[in-house]
Amino acid sequence: MTYARIVTLTSLAMIAFAGNSLLCRVALKHAHIDAASFTTIRLISGAAVLWLVVRMRRGAYTGRGNWLSASALFAYAAGFSFAYMSLSAATGALLLFGAVQATMIGYGVWAGERLRKPQLVGLILALGGLVGLLLPGLSAPPLYGSILMLGAGVAWGIYSLRGKSASDPISVTAGNFLRTVPIAVALSLLMLKESSLDTVGFWYAVSSGALASGIGYAIWYTALPSLKAANAATVQLSVPVIAALGAAAILGEPITPRLVLASAAILGGIALIILEKQHAKNAQPIAPANRL
Repeated sequence: MTYARIVTLTSLAMIAFAGNSLLCRVALKHAHIDAASFTTIRLISGAAVLWLVVRMRRGAYTGRGNWLSASALFAYAAGFSFAYMSLSAATGALLLFGAVQATMIGYGVWAGERLRKPQLVGLILALGGLVGLLLPGLSAPPLYGSILMLGAGVAWGIYSLRGKSASDPISVTAGNFLRTVPIAVALSLLMLKESSLDTVGFWYAVSSGALASGIGYAIWYTALPSLKAANAATVQLSVPVIAALGAAAILGEPITPRLVLASAAILGGIALIILEKQHAKNAQPIAPANRL
């Protein structure tokens, strides 16, 4: 794959991921659709598109994934939607991304990885940024929505960890999306009395599922094998930034000093952890080959 194609595909994937935040926020704020309906339509649309992608690649859908991963995927999608009933697009994307990375880093530590001093500095910086963002004040995000988004990030982190060893991530993701459909439909039926839906909200949800999720993941998994691990992790730092710029330009949401400082601390701290981890791996001496 050429360098230009890698850059193009990676950029499109990051825009798609940030687009999920914008589409969900604008749907819940400016259209008549409830969070449960948005989640259900998004997951059904994503499942349909990913199923088509797998069929076009292989000619037949073999069905992959599992119910535990599908449950984590559903928890992410539902928490994401309900959180955006109160959070701004930029704040939601920052909290989501921070929780995803914190979950994956925390799992590594639990599994025996040791944090070096620069990584500890990055961790303290990121945690400080999160605390600063959530401290009470005029520009603090709503606590309930923040907790929901952090929970969504933890769920997505678990989903990502479970799928790290997948040999065909697009097929696995398609299978997991399909498994979320009955769970999402059950949620919509449980919240039927609070449901609302108009044409505009419906198409926002379809766009989030089919384009920003389905096509976005397909593009990302196409580019991923050509990216180094550190590059793949750090490039995702751009998602909250793209979401913030898009929210300011499209939704008119303000970029507050608190959000800017928190973003710099959280994203900078996470970047320090990721890059130092990769540097430590590269610095490890290569063991000499055994001689007969």
